[in-house]
Amino acid sequence: MKIIGIIPARFGSTRFPGKPLQLIAGKPLIQHVVERCRLAKSLCEVIVATDDERIAAVARAFCNVELTREDHPSGSDRIAEVAARLECDGVLNIQGDEPLMDPSVIDAVAGALSDAEMTTAATLIIDQTEYDNPNVVKVVVNAAGRALYFSRRTIPYLRDAASCSGLEPLAAFPFLKHLGIYGYRRQTLLRLVNYPVSPLELAEKLEQLRALENGIGMAVVRVRHNSIGVDCPEDVARVEALLR
Repeated sequence: MKIIGIIPARFGSTRFPGKPLQLIAGKPLIQHVVERCRLAKSLCEVIVATDDERIAAVARAFCNVELTREDHPSGSDRIAEVAARLECDGVLNIQGDEPLMDPSVIDAVAGALSDAEMTTAATLIIDQTEYDNPNVVKVVVNAAGRALYFSRRTIPYLRDAASCSGLEPLAAFPFLKHLGIYGYRRQTLLRLVNYPVSPLELAEKLEQLRALENGIGMAVVRVRHNSIGVDCPEDVARVEALLR
């Protein structure tokens, strides 16, 4: 399959305006993400998709750039505009705030597209601080490894261990943390963005729920990788420490 990696990037993040251009260890955040993508073996091209000329001007120094409309409600909608102009079999949506994404995760999500319309990745939650953190999205899967639901709440609810504290819930059930990466068959992506924003997507502010609400099966690849995203300015120091 011919698979293209597209990184959606916008300037106006609510929690961290200008985030893609934030310097981390001397490089813009978006450059770190591009460099991780280029270490993957499955991508034939990497593109930054943005509606902001400031981001485009910086990214053109190290990557192909596609300018998009400003009114996209999600990253999937933004990359779909670009995918519609490309010749490819599949597209990977790599989040622009994941500078530590392991290239092997990118390859695993891309590889799963051979048997699924849409793919993503998850890893076991082992850190107690992530258990109740709404910025850490959880996913539950069926016996075939397909996504059943994503939530900012901790799911499933452990009825028989409701009073547990500390690390006890993590020992009682294999909770899965969703990693910010998606694979799509090209035609699936173009179909997905023609659906209206769904009620669950609107409620949880999670774009992947639009796919589930419209019956698009999503394979969840389980990986041993715990990426740290840059959600707010306080995360910059954590990521720099790990890069060092």
